[in-house]
Amino acid sequence: MAKKIVLSCSKCASRNYTVPAKAESSTRLELNKFCAHCNGHTVHKQTL
Repeated sequence: MAKKIVLSCSKCASRNYTVPAKAESSTRLELNKFCAHCNGHTVHKQTL
């Protein structure tokens, strides 16, 4: 089973997205995604 990375909104801390992990990385993933709770595009950061 492939590992998944969970992304959470930086404003409301809602965990909205999961993406497949490609490789082990020392930096955390940050993507600009749409948050339905904030009703806009915000930065989503990788959680543990």
